[in-house]
Amino acid sequence: MTGTFAYPRNAFLGFDHIFNQLENIHQHAKDTYPPHNVVKYNDHQFDVELAIAGFCQEHIEIEVKDHVLTITGDRPTRRKAELYVHKGISARKFTKSYRMSEYTEVTGARMKDGILTVSLEVVLPEEKRPRKIKINSSEEYNNDSTSAELLNESA
Repeated sequence: MTGTFAYPRNAFLGFDHIFNQLENIHQHAKDTYPPHNVVKYNDHQFDVELAIAGFCQEHIEIEVKDHVLTITGDRPTRRKAELYVHKGISARKFTKSYRMSEYTEVTGARMKDGILTVSLEVVLPEEKRPRKIKINSSEEYNNDSTSAELLNESA
């Protein structure tokens, strides 16, 4: 990578993958095609929406690898370029990538009215969820884990 960040890479050992990801994000920050939305419903559920008019399911590929969601679109040309008097609907191939957190999973994808929606959910393992700890009196204190219970996420 080119090292465009102001941080001295040689001062951070073992963080090359993070710097590489930040540089990749920086390089593609101005990629605006296709336009997209990220919708947050709550702390655990998100949708990524892409406006992909002119594409059908067969032209779209969605892949998750190493916590990176990659959406690729490639469709054949519909007609010869010289037939257009004006061409305002873009249908070029694209690749959009989104870095997902460790516990984020793709739960589904759907396409309706030219909008591709990819649903994401943060699924924390039980050992990472917040827990309430019951306070016992000193007489009933024991050192087992039965006094801890998971917090109810809706509370």
